[in-house]
Amino acid sequence: MRWLARGRSRLAGDRGSATVELAACLPVVVLLLLGGLTAVLAVLGQVRCVDAAREAARAQARGSGGVEAGRRAAPGASITVTRSAESVRARVVLVVRPLGRRLPGVTVSAEAVAALEPGETR
Repeated sequence: MRWLARGRSRLAGDRGSATVELAACLPVVVLLLLGGLTAVLAVLGQVRCVDAAREAARAQARGSGGVEAGRRAAPGASITVTRSAESVRARVVLVVRPLGRRLPGVTVSAEAVAALEPGETR
């Protein structure tokens, strides 16, 4: 019986330790979730940038509005379309902010090049 009483005193000394451990680990878990969310949104933003750059370059190479086509694919992105004698280059830059404007964002960008369609003049 003596060993049973000694075991109870050890258990009584551990009371509240789970609460302290949870309080210590909770900020780390929240930061990891925020980092994961930011990473997923950055990858999705990169995919949108690639699509918008491709659409903008294609549209400009065909002779229609490249910037407008890029804006439809990636609203809120900065789109630049330059044209040379034989090709069109589109660059799309997007700032991804996981929690609105409260935290700094991640900047993602993409470029695409398309050959000018036959018959398109400079």
